[in-house]
Amino acid sequence: TSHQGGYSHDAVVHALQKCGIRHIDTAKRYGCESLLQKAIRESGVKREDLWITTKLWHSDYGYENTKKACLESCERLGVEYLDLYLIHWPDAHVPGKSNREVRAETWRAMEELYEKGLCRSIGVSNFLISHLEQLKEDCVITPHVNQAEYHPFQRPQELVDYCRSRDIVFEGYCPLAKGEALTHPSIIQLAKKYGRTPAQICIRWSIQNGIVTIPKSTKAERIEENCKVFDFTIAEDDVEILNGMHDGRHVSWDPSPVV
Repeated sequence: TSHQGGYSHDAVVHALQKCGIRHIDTAKRYGCESLLQKAIRESGVKREDLWITTKLWHSDYGYENTKKACLESCERLGVEYLDLYLIHWPDAHVPGKSNREVRAETWRAMEELYEKGLCRSIGVSNFLISHLEQLKEDCVITPHVNQAEYHPFQRPQELVDYCRSRDIVFEGYCPLAKGEALTHPSIIQLAKKYGRTPAQICIRWSIQNGIVTIPKSTKAERIEENCKVFDFTIAEDDVEILNGMHDGRHVSWDPSPVV
């Protein structure tokens, strides 16, 4: 799900009932947590069979605010615990405090939520190596996950390698580069070669690179298409073609100003 036209009740129910999808990625920022509660209930899928991820928005950073925001997200989602709770953004926007101070204070609350079992795992989103290094110095628990943009034009291999070296799961969003990848001639050519769609090529490539991949769609047929990526393998030479398309562009955010 996302905040810009990123929610469809029917699509979520279809994904859960018909496609076997069990991971829902949302955020307070997206404004659809309470809508998801209805869709989950309607789907009939048991809570314990789902993996629910939501995110803490920067307006709720800080020790007490974080704990309160987590409980509020649980209430909107209609759950007693979260499978994964992420700090959405490294930039804190808190007057009089550095981003680093606020991140450390916020992470201490996340650690407490984890220790109490309210969050089964905790992590961050859009963090760069510098942010993760600071957190390592300031806090106790290593983030379980770092969710960041990952697609053929944005393949931050140094960040992926760093996360792996510290047992942080790297999770990639925007695997289709918000549609930009679907019209690239090389991707279209590979889609024809494998008898697949450009979207399936991008998702399969991401999975083969060892990335936890979270495509998004509000259309049932697209969700089905995105799921059909486990019955073929892209040859190593072709993976390298896709790897070589990295040009550093971001379709979602620009990390440069955040310290």
